[in-house]
Parts: sequence; structure tokens; C-alpha cells
Amino acid sequence: MNWHQNMHSPELTPIFILGPCVIESEKQLLRDAKVICGICEELGIKFTLKASYDKANRTSAKSYRGVGVRDGCKMLAEAGAAVGVPVTTDVHSPEEAVIAAEFVDLLQIPAFLCRQTDLIVAAAETGRAVNVKKGQFLAPWDVKPIAEKLTKAGCKKFFFTERGTTFGYNNLVVDMRSLYWMREAGYPVIFDATHSVQRPGGGGDCTTGDGVLAPVLARAAMAAGVDGIFIETHQNPAESPSDGPNQIPHAQLRTVLASLLAIHRVLKDVK
Repeated sequence: MNWHQNMHSPELTPIFILGPCVIESEKQLLRDAKVICGICEELGIKFTLKASYDKANRTSAKSYRGVGVRDGCKMLAEAGAAVGVPVTTDVHSPEEAVIAAEFVDLLQIPAFLCRQTDLIVAAAETGRAVNVKKGQFLAPWDVKPIAEKLTKAGCKKFFFTERGTTFGYNNLVVDMRSLYWMREAGYPVIFDATHSVQRPGGGGDCTTGDGVLAPVLARAAMAAGVDGIFIETHQNPAESPSDGPNQIPHAQLRTVLASLLAIHRVLKDVK
């Protein structure tokens, strides 16, 4: 499935990127895809399925990483095909970008790698759409040079995702003005609700977070006029091997998405 062809107009329906933080198994990924798809079909939402094949940026060397690039991307493509949705994953090197592009529709550049020119160029040259997570260390106007790298390398479809700004001390802060400024610069903007509530390294040897605040920030971002929302969701976040404290339980996902749609409808009606 081609993400270019299936990207719907955010003026009509917001873009939603939904899925578990990491691929735990083929069975788990397919189960999650079916649950999320059922919720989205009930609400009339199109979505892109996300999951990571490798959590390369972990606090501890003991933490679970994933299933590997080729196996993981193949699992992701099969899960997406099973429910009829496009898929996305993050890539960490030019070599991984090439492999992932064989299977996925949308390549994601991780926040800590958003200034890595070779990775940006490699992702652009695959011909896939690219989602760049804005680094926790960047001002909103600092995405312009990244956009120029993508454009120069021939990327015709890309956007930026806001996921909070770090001031150290195991915390992130979301400045809603950032969403406005990046859109005013002419770029589509997605808000990552679940990574924005992380407390990096907050558990000493692991990242903690305030998952209860993810829906709150998602609603604020939707009210600020973003083009879409990124949410990690899990059947039982407490059992997730990565980012459990930040993910939204499947049982709560319908309510969260319905509230975001309601806000979007209000904005559309007042334009």
C-alpha cells in the first residue's frame, strides 16, 4: 500500500499514527493491528500502523531491543496488509533505511538522529514518505535545514513530528507554540502524544513517564491545529518491554480518539 496515495486530507480527517512501541512477536503485532483497526473502523478513522523493530535508544544495555530490521519490517508489512492499512517504523542508519523501504510505506527518523545528514538523505532517496521526529534539543525553526536536506535529496512527501523539548532533569516540556510555528513555515505537523510525556531515564535504568497526561496533550495539540496525532498503544502497558508508562491502553483508545475527532470537527466548523 502506497502511503502517498492513502494520505488523506487533514482538513477533512486528521492523520493518525497508532501502534505498539516495539514489536514483541508476530502474534502480538497482528493482534494489536486488528484491535486498533476495529476501533478506527468504528470511528471512521484511517490510520497508519506503527511499531519499532529495534529500540536502539534505550537507557540500559539490559533493556529489550526488538526483533531486527528485516524480520521486523516483514512482520509489520504483513500485519498492515492483514488489516489493509499502511505501516511505518523508525530507521537508525542509511543501510536500515534501504531495507525498511522494501516493506514499509513511511520511514521515520528518530528524534536523536534528526540532524544525521546521511540518514536523512538515504531515507529521502528511497522514494518513501518521511516523518522526521523533531529533536528534543531543537527549536521549531531548526527543522528548516532538515527540510532542505530532504528536498535536495528528492523527497516529495515529508512532515515533522513534535515530541517535546528537554531541559534535562529527566523531563520533557511541550511548547504548543512550536506546533503553530512549524505549520506556519509550511510543513505538515504531527504531535506525538505518548513520547512527549516521557521522563527519560526517570527510573534510573529505564525511562518512566506520565501516560495519564498523553490524552490531555493530544487534545491540546488537536485544538492548536495540528495535522495529526501519533499515539503508542498497548493491550497492557504495564507488560510492554518498552515505554510502558507512556502508552495508552487499548481499552481507552476509542475514548481518546473520539475526543480528538470531536475537537477537529469543532475547528473545521468554525473556519
